[in-house]
Amino acid sequence: MGGALIPAQRTLVLTALAMVAFAANSVLCRLALREGAIDAASFTAVRLVSGAVALGLILLLRDRSVKAMATQGNQGSALALFVYAAGFSLAYVELATGTGALLLFGAVQATMIGIGLYRGERLAPLQWLGLMLALAGLVALMLPGATAPPLAAAALMLVAGAAWGVYSLRGKGAADATAVTAGNFLRALIWLLPLALFAWPAQWPQGAGLVYAVLSGALASGAGYAIWYLALRGLVSSTAATVQLSVPVLAALAGVLWLDEAFTLRLLLASAAILGGIALVIRRGASR
Repeated sequence: MGGALIPAQRTLVLTALAMVAFAANSVLCRLALREGAIDAASFTAVRLVSGAVALGLILLLRDRSVKAMATQGNQGSALALFVYAAGFSLAYVELATGTGALLLFGAVQATMIGIGLYRGERLAPLQWLGLMLALAGLVALMLPGATAPPLAAAALMLVAGAAWGVYSLRGKGAADATAVTAGNFLRALIWLLPLALFAWPAQWPQGAGLVYAVLSGALASGAGYAIWYLALRGLVSSTAATVQLSVPVLAALAGVLWLDEAFTLRLLLASAAILGGIALVIRRGASR
């Protein structure tokens, strides 16, 4: 055996790395935008380009031709990916790290659950309770007040989360999720042109902002998604969904520790309601 990890340990390590990577996206974006080292449109562009490059390199390391990127994915998923990435960056101009991650995660799960209901899925009474609790948490977080997030920024993050939920459902069951993701990153680059026109004149990225955006695209996004797909091989669906509840918590803690952001009572109560409610939906669905 030597020093090799057993499958369960390997899955645990991969899952932990993926959750840290997902939370790091929020931290890196907020850090770059807060310091004014890059604008939101440029951050989105650099993130998508560096993510595509990183995923292409991963395919090469797997003895796959980069040409596979041109045949994988589709324009619909690429558009959803772009809307997520652009909305994410634009929202974090004003949102705190933890608040943005919580809004994003809540919107992702609400979108996926809502589409499931539209397609005919049914919820047990306890699941309905969980869904109502999560929605109440989102509403409470958005209510006017001294600690409420800016409405426009919050709406942008909800749109980003909805787009990511759609993207996730469109890619469900992909035979090679990493190759499909690489193809979608490549296809999403075409949407950078209208974004550049919308944001013109864009700020020329400074050194730190460029570094944060590359780290977000290449490591937290490209490598992070590849690691997550490896971890999914050892996780059942309910566990995979539940473990993602850790991402907003990790992002909020990182914001407090590294960005000197306040962890308010409103955010604490909303987090408990949203994450607890979603956990009820997921776990009850698994038990059924």
